[in-house]
Parts: sequence; structure tokens; C-alpha cells
Amino acid sequence: MQQAVIVDAIRSPMGRSKPGSAFTELHATELLAQVLKALVERNRLDPGLVDDVITGCVTQAGEQSAGPGRVAWLAAGFPEHVPATTIDRKCGSSQQAVHFAAQGIMAGAYDIVIACGIESMSRVPMGSARIGQNPYGPSMEARYAPGLVSQGVAAELVAAKYELSRGQMDSYSARSHELAAAARESGAFRREIVGISTPNGVVEHDETIRPGTSVEKLGTLQASFRNDELSARFPQIGWNVTAGNASQISDGAAAMLLMSEAMAQRLGLKPRARFVAFDVCGDDPIAMLTAPIPASQRALRKSGLTLEQIDHYEINEAFACVPLAWQRALGADPARLNPRGGAIALGHPLGASGVRLMTTMLHALEDSGQRYGLQSMCEAGGMANATIIERL
Repeated sequence: MQQAVIVDAIRSPMGRSKPGSAFTELHATELLAQVLKALVERNRLDPGLVDDVITGCVTQAGEQSAGPGRVAWLAAGFPEHVPATTIDRKCGSSQQAVHFAAQGIMAGAYDIVIACGIESMSRVPMGSARIGQNPYGPSMEARYAPGLVSQGVAAELVAAKYELSRGQMDSYSARSHELAAAARESGAFRREIVGISTPNGVVEHDETIRPGTSVEKLGTLQASFRNDELSARFPQIGWNVTAGNASQISDGAAAMLLMSEAMAQRLGLKPRARFVAFDVCGDDPIAMLTAPIPASQRALRKSGLTLEQIDHYEINEAFACVPLAWQRALGADPARLNPRGGAIALGHPLGASGVRLMTTMLHALEDSGQRYGLQSMCEAGGMANATIIERL
């Protein structure tokens, strides 16, 4: 079996999904095309050697409807014979792209693959692929009667189950901004970010981070998902989830260059990390956000490692309750959890987030000289991917 290695990983800055923000005037595939071009150029790679481009994207509608990976590859001016495919595993789409890429290399089907992700949530709003449509159908609705709930309500259910207070979630959220701001100021993000040219100039820094975010400021925000009908159905809900302790809707792209170890050696490229374990599993689709817990446990069992041996935990901050519940369930060291901030501060461009998290985790491991990192992301429908990598 071939060893799959990470040769490089980069991302765009994270842009706010608001009018006049960084990428609101840039076509979604142009954003990804620039990241792909930067990845190829900085590794002096002949793009014709790439076997496949596997792209995570959730809302495959509008500008993201024509196979955004393929469109972006061609927009970058790269060879037509290189194929691309687009996959959707909700928030974990590009993390799953990494899994498929690495597994294809390990199986001997590929030598070089780019795993990437894109989501322009300002130009292709979340849910726009199913406006006016019922995505579930009668059989699933009957199975989970009296009905499935939104992710925001699921977050309230998770917070209630793990007895997480408004203060704890707001405190965690302020920490995310504080850590991300410190990482930006210290230059810790410099190696992983590539500048993106837009009609209004070059964007080189995340615009989502809010330095000075405090628990007091967050405490003034109203609950986002309060609902009298659901309060009667779920009396345990405290209605503590707000825009401030949830991930930011944002625009972004990220890309990772994966190779077989033999191919990297042949091309004179230095592997930066290897894959230790993969997992993907499902959990309760009503609570929806708890699957990172069993996915992480399963990945650890596959790896033969204990949680104490993992130096860096990257658990997507879809809502503050998700990493906090994960930490509580696994007894994890809070200092190792998202030490450069997460999606609450950096944003959550759905299809790009899996590779964005892994890019940040890889650079953090290198900067600290640490060895193992574990990443997991909750996904709509009650699923999660988990990945363990080893820095080389």
C-alpha cells in the first residue's frame, strides 16, 4: 500500500458574507481558481501530472452549480485532461475530499491529487439549492416525527444535554476571537494564507476576526432560534445560542496537495505530514451535531493512539457547544482545542472548512514542533468526519 502524504496546504483569507466585504464581488470559482493556481505555482508542480481534483462544496447552485472544481481548474489555465469532481458531505465536504484523495493514493489509483473546497456564501446563499423544496420526503419525516429541527435548534439540544450555559458558550466564543487575533498579529497565519485579487484590490488577511470581543458584549445578543412551539416540545432548551456563539457565514477557499510518498520523492518535494487514521460516521439526526464524539473515538481506536498523545485538536466551531460538548465527552485538554481560534472567529465557508481546518492544524503543528493532530467536524444530518495526521 502506498503512503499518502501532505505536501502543501493553503487557504484564502476568510471574507465576511456581507455586502461590500472582501469577496462579494468575486465569482465563486475565481476565488477557488486563485487558490489552486497558488498551490501549483509555489510547489513548482507540472499541473498536467495531477490525477484528480476533488472539491468540497455544499450549495451546488448558481455560480457553484457547474462542478466548481472543474471550472476553477480550467479558469486557472491548467490542462484540460485533468478531471475534477465535486462532493457534498455538508460541513465536512472538503475534509471528505481529503479522505477520498488520500485513500485513492493509498489504494494505488492516484499518485497526485488536489483536495480542495469552496463556498461563497455571499453569492450563493446557504439553502439556495432547495428553495421551496422539501429535502426529506414522507418516509424520513415519519421516522423522525414530530419532525426534524434546524441546526440552530440542534445546537440548543446539545447545549442542554451537556449542561452548557450561555456564559460558558460566550466565554468560549470570546476565546476564539482572542486566539485568532493573536495568531494573526503574530504572523502565525502568514504561511497558510495566499492573497486573493478582487475588483477592489488584493485581500491578504481574514476580515472575520473581531479583536476585543468580550463576554459582556456577547451577552447582549438575543437568542437566534427561540421558538414557542419548540419550547413546548423541548422544555429542556435554554435558548442560549446566538449569532455571537455560532460560526460566521463567510466566503473562502482552501486547497491541499497530496501525493504518494514515492512521487513526492521523485519530484523532490518534502512531505509535511502523513495520514494516521480516518473515520466517518453518523449519529442522531435530530441532535445532529454530536457525531464528532464517536467519530473521534473511532479514529483514535483505528490509530492505536490515546487522546493524550494528540497534541492539537481541531473541532469545527459550528456552534460553541460543539467543541465544548466534544471536550467534555472525551475529557480533552482545553489548551489543545482550537488553539488558533476557529469558525466563530474565522468563519465557516461550508465546503472549504474541512481543508481550512486541516491547513491551520498542519501549520500549527509545524510551528510548535508537535507531532499529532486530530480534526473532526459535525455535519448536517447527524454525521462527522475525523482525521488524525502526523507531522513529518
